[in-house]
Amino acid sequence: MYSIKEIFYTLQGEGAQSGRASVFCRFTGCNLWSGHEEDRSKAICRFCDTDFLGTDGINGGVFGSPRDLAIAIKGQWRGAADSVATPFVVFTGGEPLLQIDGPLIEAMHDVGFEVAVETNGTIPALSGIDWVCVSPKAGAALRQIEGHELKVVIPQHGLDLAALEGMSFQHFYVQPMDGGNYEENCRRAVEFCLDRPKWRISTQVHKHLAIA
Repeated sequence: MYSIKEIFYTLQGEGAQSGRASVFCRFTGCNLWSGHEEDRSKAICRFCDTDFLGTDGINGGVFGSPRDLAIAIKGQWRGAADSVATPFVVFTGGEPLLQIDGPLIEAMHDVGFEVAVETNGTIPALSGIDWVCVSPKAGAALRQIEGHELKVVIPQHGLDLAALEGMSFQHFYVQPMDGGNYEENCRRAVEFCLDRPKWRISTQVHKHLAIA
């Protein structure tokens, strides 16, 4: 069974796949924060801006089988039937690797989807996932140390970005933390990328475009 907060069709707003038509499937639950505001100050990850509690979001629910969830995701794809683009699903959360399993990945491939995951990296990714984006959090042990994309929200005290630079990822991004210090965080991100050109800036384009 899979507990899903929401499933919706949109454009990916961050990182290397930014601008790509995608179905987002948000799993409930996370291992770095309960999702309850009263617990935020004690959480490992304190800057999360996502609601991953419950199954009451758009198209959310509890799905009893991999195929049931795959069919629900496929039903949200709105790409033209004659398009050559491969349908794309982004499994996100919360922490999606708490629930994703091999049969679900296989079911998504069976309905023709490329599978991406956005993870905090504390749980090793399963084989068969087509695109692995890791967003490490200070204070949490990083177990997924390779993949397609490393995306670090900054500033985070305690994260050694120079050490992360040596890991086996195809793309390296810093993303300015949203909130009251956003302009300063953007300035820091710009300066960091100028000093260390292996890294690029990821901004939350979906917020600028006012889409989900």
